[in-house]
Parts: sequence; C-alpha cells; structure tokens
Amino acid sequence: MVDHARARRLAKRISQIVAAALEHEVKDPRLSMVTITDARVTGDLREATVYYTVLGRSVDEAPDTAGAAAALASATGVLRTMVGQRTGIRYTPSLAFVLDQVPDEARRLEELLARTRESDAEVARLAATARFAGDADPYRPPRSLDAADADE
Repeated sequence: MVDHARARRLAKRISQIVAAALEHEVKDPRLSMVTITDARVTGDLREATVYYTVLGRSVDEAPDTAGAAAALASATGVLRTMVGQRTGIRYTPSLAFVLDQVPDEARRLEELLARTRESDAEVARLAATARFAGDADPYRPPRSLDAADADE
C-alpha cells in the first residue's frame, strides 16, 4: 500500500537535509551556487529525485551547470549517507539529481507574454484608426412601397 503523505513528508525532509548539507558540510566550490528546489520520492520510498538550480556568480555570468552536475554526482554517496542518518528510515532511498527547468521555462513564458502584450497593443492601436473597406453600410436599404408600385 502506497502512503503518499509519507512520501511527501520524506521528500520534504530529504530536500532540507540535502540543502543544509550542501550549504554547510560539502566543501566542493562548484556547489556554492546550487539551490535545492524540490524533491520527489517514489511510493515505495526506494528512490528520490532531487531537483536543483544553479545560479551564476554574477547576473551576466552563465551558471556552471555541468560542473554542478559533476559535483553532485561525486557527492551523491555522502549525501545519501547523511539522508539515511538524519531520517532514521529502514531503507535509505537512492538519490538522483535533476536540473530544474522551471526557472528557465518561466523566464521564456514571461518573454512570450511580453511579446504578446506588445502585439495586442499594436493591434488595438491599428483598430482605433481603422475604417471599413467598403461602404459604411454594405447592405441594400429595404425597398419602399412607393418604389415597388412604380415597378409594376
């Protein structure tokens, strides 16, 4: 029987343990700009996926995602040991680290929304000064009774 509430609690605890360990105990300089964003644990509590983001040293500098991935791969054993010691569960889940794509996708969506707003404003500006292509009233007026009598 799968206990989803327990899996969520364990995932939250794992993310806290890994984040604290990266900040205070793991001394790899490639991990200084890594932030743990989320963790997911399978229903059988055997595997945990930890999501992370990497920031650049400055706003203009690109983040070193390859270096951070290599550093996390080399620290996986140490981090799994810490998770096992601090959670006290019978079987310590294996850890898999995945680069979180949410911030990049959010930035891309914000850019798309900004472009959409600009094009909507352009369409509204053009619609304000638009005129009909033909007559203002393209329909024929109804025939009056006098004109109908004249035709007969």
